[in-house]
Amino acid sequence: MAEAYRPGPALKVRADRPDSSFMSAEIRRERVVVETERYRIVGEVTLPAEGFHGRLSDLLNREGVRFIPLVNATVTGRNGEAPEQRPFIAVARDHVQVAYEAD
Repeated sequence: MAEAYRPGPALKVRADRPDSSFMSAEIRRERVVVETERYRIVGEVTLPAEGFHGRLSDLLNREGVRFIPLVNATVTGRNGEAPEQRPFIAVARDHVQVAYEAD
């Protein structure tokens, strides 16, 4: 008989300190809006600081990318559901109807 699923420890998000890792100098977070048929999601995508693949459109069109990872996201249902905060969400690229940089 299979064992029952037991969730692991909760994801710990540290928003009280900026990222000081070596990689933080080479990347940036861009606030974006991603809309699907059922949801409007506002969150941050990680992009290169400059140059190749540095635009949201590059991420959306990149070959082999099936999910768009967003952090610090607010998910709002299109049918009037209350917004939910999520530290991380992966949105299936095939479900994205429109995506744009947030103001």
